[in-house]
Amino acid sequence: MEFSFGFIISIAIAIFLAIDAPKHDRNPWLWGILGFVFGPIVLGIYLIVTGRKVAGWIILVISILLLLLVIILFSVGMFFLFNGM
Repeated sequence: MEFSFGFIISIAIAIFLAIDAPKHDRNPWLWGILGFVFGPIVLGIYLIVTGRKVAGWIILVISILLLLLVIILFSVGMFFLFNGM
């Protein structure tokens, strides 16, 4: 379920970026592929670059914080897995 939800989010971001990029004289293929691979981080950067700075910074900061949280939780899980409780 989680994998499919993330996949759908990535596709939605890629479609949005591919449709919106020509309106701002950007390459739709480049932004679509980057949006599919990197998701919300690229969406935040795109919004900053195209002048929607507040929404872009909010999305970028939240997505970076969530990514750091996942890395920290994974590291703690690996620590407990290999060292025992």
